[in-house]
Amino acid sequence: MGHEQEPEARGSWVSYRPDIKILDCTIRDGGLVCDHHFSDEFVRAVYEADVEAGVDYMECGYKASKKIYPPSQYGPWKHCDEDDMRRVVGDNPTDLKLSVMADAERTDYKEDILPADESVFDTVRVAAYIHQIPIAMDMMIDAHEKGYEVLMQLMAVSVVSDKDLREGLDVLVQSPASAIYIVDSFGALYSEQVRGLTQVYMETVEGTGKDVGFHGHNNQQLAYANTIEALILGANRVDATMNGIGRGAGNCPLELLIGFLKNPKFRLRPVLKCIQDHVVPLKQDMEWGPKIPYNITGQLNCHPRLAIGMRSGDSPDDYVAFYDQMIEEG
Repeated sequence: MGHEQEPEARGSWVSYRPDIKILDCTIRDGGLVCDHHFSDEFVRAVYEADVEAGVDYMECGYKASKKIYPPSQYGPWKHCDEDDMRRVVGDNPTDLKLSVMADAERTDYKEDILPADESVFDTVRVAAYIHQIPIAMDMMIDAHEKGYEVLMQLMAVSVVSDKDLREGLDVLVQSPASAIYIVDSFGALYSEQVRGLTQVYMETVEGTGKDVGFHGHNNQQLAYANTIEALILGANRVDATMNGIGRGAGNCPLELLIGFLKNPKFRLRPVLKCIQDHVVPLKQDMEWGPKIPYNITGQLNCHPRLAIGMRSGDSPDDYVAFYDQMIEEG
């Protein structure tokens, strides 16, 4: 990001910071692997493990438009209707906050996001690309006025110019979001870039009471390392998934993150138990995690959709042909 002075670390790998909050997006991000066709049993197992593990937030899926994503083609966690949620979590009589993601231009938010006092959800996380900030602002205001905590997920930040990023953050800091997340959508960032971005975000939110968060993807197997880097520089909202489940190369593994943090409220054993009993068996029918095609898209700072298509095609291990294709397409 081109800064003259080295950013000041807010902690080290041995620090204990009680302000750090974990959001488990196993069901939301992991659902992208299977069009959100998770069973009630699986979602309930993740929910119960998160409660027992002391996780702060569980992102249960999307509030996706049923016009764009027909329920006949997608599982219930693509839309997170109240009846589906309550069938699994009841009224959620726990300290775990339930979150749902609303994608800009893909959510009928005025109709489908109910007032908070009619919903089992506590939090709405709005996801948008830099050019979608105007609609994201309206979505956040709408959710805030309905009574939700609001979070902001600014996606694909690795392809945003410094100027556009700073201008976008200056707008977002005026929103009702309690946290703004750095999102490495393509798994392309290195630690130096994460360091610079975290400093920019921290400077922008200073004095506003807002937090900075980090959401990493594992295309170059750096999601965990980059999450730690953001934490050390002052981010205190972090995302993870069980066993790193997520589209393509997946996400920062929750088990590694909990094992790293020194907060005694977090407990690792329930997460390991859920992974052992419920997540690992999914690998018989679906694929996620670092693979060479995802490494290539991460290094080239581009969306992994071509790699995902290649892995599900006729030649999933023809790495040379895929590399040649990516270089040729520039």
